[in-house]
Amino acid sequence: MADPTDSDKESFAERFDVVRVERPSDLPPRHPRAVEVALLDMNHGFPNVGHDAIVALVRDVALGLGPELARSDRFVRLLSYAVRDRLMLPDHAQRRHRLYLGTGGPGHHDPRHNTHDDGIIEIREDPSWEAPLWRLFDEVAADEDASLFGVCHTFGLICRWLRVAEPMLRGPEKGGLLNGIGTNVLTGEALAHPWFGRLAAELASEVVTVLDSRYYDLVPTNERFPEGIVPIAYESKAHSHGDRVLTMLEVARERGAAAPRIFAVNSHPEIGTAERIAEILERLHARGELTPDVYEARKAMLPVLRDESAGPRLRAARATFDDLVRHRLELIVAA
Repeated sequence: MADPTDSDKESFAERFDVVRVERPSDLPPRHPRAVEVALLDMNHGFPNVGHDAIVALVRDVALGLGPELARSDRFVRLLSYAVRDRLMLPDHAQRRHRLYLGTGGPGHHDPRHNTHDDGIIEIREDPSWEAPLWRLFDEVAADEDASLFGVCHTFGLICRWLRVAEPMLRGPEKGGLLNGIGTNVLTGEALAHPWFGRLAAELASEVVTVLDSRYYDLVPTNERFPEGIVPIAYESKAHSHGDRVLTMLEVARERGAAAPRIFAVNSHPEIGTAERIAEILERLHARGELTPDVYEARKAMLPVLRDESAGPRLRAARATFDDLVRHRLELIVAA
């Protein structure tokens, strides 16, 4: 598909809408022409560049699908649910959403450990959202027409839901917070996978470059994973020697297709080019949603995003998030 022209963009602008859901009254009535995507916001009320980057990605995909949406007189609506701080979750039984996206967020992946307000990594939260979130994950997993893709905190929640890995705080021996450009190593299962094997072939390497920002590692609870659940990448090759840190996981694959249907990563592929992030930062700053300290800290990352690894990192980011979102939304619009 050719890139849209400026006139196309003006014509297709009405094909995308975003709604913030912090209380039941915020949930708009279902619209017969709306293709609705659910964004599970795990940021606990904190402004987050990753959240807005996902909104921008869905908007761009909707823009690219403008002609298809126009032919059927439909539009894409993104509903951003405040899960952890407002206890708002979608009801999959209503079949309102076929695509779910999960963000990063602060604190421990088990909300029962988040009992203090103390800086960035410590928060206080009500854990009552966890049981309905597990039910939502169960329902999405059982519905072959539904998909779920997550990053960072959502990755840890998926691991806990499946009981395949538990969070472990990165202590001083590991340097504490892992923040910046890092690498993941694709597993043998990933190299044989039709989707991720193609990524490895294009990079000519089993090592993929990622953007990390995490206090917790996810360590597998058992040597083997349940049938159908596939480890796609670890932090390093050391996983074969007992020091395993899981970083990518496929939970379900599309029926008769090459692409994952439920997949998550413990990194930030939603953070795209430095230019895109600079634009989002300025918008959040102008709205007063970032403190000066957070704004300056995020700006300091921009040179890192422009370094020599940007090309391979962006290619891996597309394969592990952007292209999956685009692929599923295209299928939904075409149905």
